[in-house]
Amino acid sequence: MTNKKSFTRRNLGRATVAGAALIGAPLPLRYGFAQSPANLKVALLLPTSGGQALIGQACKRGADVANDVLADMKIAAKLEIVNYDTESKPDVSRTQAEKAIEAGAHVLVGAFDSGQTIAIAQVAEQRGVPLIVNIAAAPPITESGYKFIVRNFPTAPMLIGGAFNLHKETFKASGTTPKTAVLLSLNDTFGTAMIGGIKAMFPKFDMPYELVDIITYDAAAKDLSVEVAKAKATKADMLMPVCRLNDAKLMIQELVKQRWEPMAVMNPGSPGLYEQDFLKTMGKYGEFHISNVPWLDPKSAMTTSLEARHAAKFPNDQLDINGGFTFEAMLIAAHAWLAAKSTKPEALMEALRKVKIDQHVIIGGPIQFDAKGQNVGIKAAAVQNLKRKPTVVMPLESAAAPLVFPEPGWNDKRRV
Repeated sequence: MTNKKSFTRRNLGRATVAGAALIGAPLPLRYGFAQSPANLKVALLLPTSGGQALIGQACKRGADVANDVLADMKIAAKLEIVNYDTESKPDVSRTQAEKAIEAGAHVLVGAFDSGQTIAIAQVAEQRGVPLIVNIAAAPPITESGYKFIVRNFPTAPMLIGGAFNLHKETFKASGTTPKTAVLLSLNDTFGTAMIGGIKAMFPKFDMPYELVDIITYDAAAKDLSVEVAKAKATKADMLMPVCRLNDAKLMIQELVKQRWEPMAVMNPGSPGLYEQDFLKTMGKYGEFHISNVPWLDPKSAMTTSLEARHAAKFPNDQLDINGGFTFEAMLIAAHAWLAAKSTKPEALMEALRKVKIDQHVIIGGPIQFDAKGQNVGIKAAAVQNLKRKPTVVMPLESAAAPLVFPEPGWNDKRRV
């Protein structure tokens, strides 16, 4: 959605950078910049209000700087991005997708949450409009035979497999291995998919610890005292949470309150622990927890541009995979549009199926999609909260800081 901006020093700086990118471009790209008005209309469907509002807003920030980064990288495309609030509700997501298509959207992007994304996917398929999934892990999104969907995010089994391998690497690097673990999970679409995947995959990975219990709770829970007490009663060495932002805060607050100090709080591939509001709210109690998730590649030139643009526009906000994957959805839309040379849905969808993007921001191979519309080349990293910042600690070749494992107790002097 385009808003008028005052001509400030900051905006002048941005204009100068974009202008430099244009002047430095070869002649075909200069022509592309000059001749590419914002006529690919992308509907961005995100939960910017309701229970998942903070995460939806974090996703949106990645899209807000997308055109600037595309210009920096001399990609001759400009997108007209129109924002639609799903209000953290699948039924509203469906309605907003219909609204976006009626308003002329050429491509849909969304929606972080699996339940909301499935609702949008059904509309996209019915109406024949391409959907690029930025974040959502439930397998049915790409296992239902849909023809107008691509997903640039791992499925729940991909997340779990990557996490289990990283668990083993973490134990090996630290020289310490937990003997038991307990899974504490929300029971929404994402949580249910993760639980199902863990039950099926755990025996196949020959994990060095025993999974002693699986405890679930309602996604709208306001109190997790009973569930945390049950988990504590297992005397498990490690807590594996499958959570989101708000319940992650409730969970850790309850661990501190109940004086439970497991060897590690290490998720098997879920959000929550690395979110900016979690780190800000939890303070020292948010430190040292580990998320096994895809992450931004610090060695990518495009990541450098995205980080700079994000920091300039949102100096008080953290850039993480929410913004990273949403930016990549815009990058994918731009590449498909340039390849298709058309805004017709069939042409765009054909281009999406054939896309291969070598330069992007998330760790992994080229962005490309299999016959089901799934990018299978995304890799996971172990991201530990260190000094209030999610930091890659594994694999070792990508580490930005040393691993701390086991994690210190709640009153340990290393928590500051």
